[in-house]
Amino acid sequence: MFFRNLTLFRFPTATDFSEVDTLLPQVLLKPVGPLEMSSRGFISPFGREEKAVFSHRVGDALWLTVGGEDKILPGAVVNDLLARKLEEIEEKEGRKPGGRERKRLKDDLLHELMPRAFVKSSRTDALIDLTHGYVAVDCSSSKKGENMMSDIRGLLGSFPAMPLNAEVAPRSILTGWIAGEPLPTGLSLGEECEMKDPAEGGAVVKCQHQELRCDEIDKHLDAGKQVTKLALVFEDNLSFVLGDDLIVRKLKFLDGALDQLEHADEDGRRAELDARFALQSGEVRRLFLLLEEAFKLSKAD
Repeated sequence: MFFRNLTLFRFPTATDFSEVDTLLPQVLLKPVGPLEMSSRGFISPFGREEKAVFSHRVGDALWLTVGGEDKILPGAVVNDLLARKLEEIEEKEGRKPGGRERKRLKDDLLHELMPRAFVKSSRTDALIDLTHGYVAVDCSSSKKGENMMSDIRGLLGSFPAMPLNAEVAPRSILTGWIAGEPLPTGLSLGEECEMKDPAEGGAVVKCQHQELRCDEIDKHLDAGKQVTKLALVFEDNLSFVLGDDLIVRKLKFLDGALDQLEHADEDGRRAELDARFALQSGEVRRLFLLLEEAFKLSKAD
């Protein structure tokens, strides 16, 4: 279990998480009902088969997981059945149903099909650093991250978490790094980037497996393009792509970090997950503190 993306939020460090284990049983995932399209609730970070432990904590790092169940009911299937129903009415009664009747027929079809629809399971994990006041959600979508904040808000009753707010425009910093400005200590360029012309409808250039400090890149920068995504390596421990939205994508733990697991006392799957979470929380914290300094991230009130 390692996160593959980090959508980050800040919250006041005074937020009380002491009652989490008491509150979690009240907001657990329930199986999606026959006439429901989806269900959402907390599950154990160790998997749905775990029915006793619904959070995990190592030091001041808390691990919460939200599970989902969604009915798969393709619109094309519904529309095809509706078309057949409308054709049948037209043949039998010699009339074409109006808009209101068509809507009622479609609703009837949905209620008929929902109990037989396939169910897709999903999970979203969040790492909460209680000391430094940030949440890292394993997703690359701001909307999905906000959904997790809503879930935690529902759990605690209130949770004033906010997206990261940089005092300096992230795009200008990323552009400066690729143009040759010094990177923070421990950070180096990877081999992937995306550059955009800031003009509306401007050109977009994507580079992969590319040496980023070269004449070709410099020509794009001279033409006014700005960096919107940049591959970076943090020491020998992490590689990732950082966007100007400050979302960390394609996060990968490298040998420098994974070597630490060789010394972990692993005894079964639970112990292995525990060791991996401890390693992950420490590395994500170091990365967050680096980003906090580089982008002058505002503190939560």
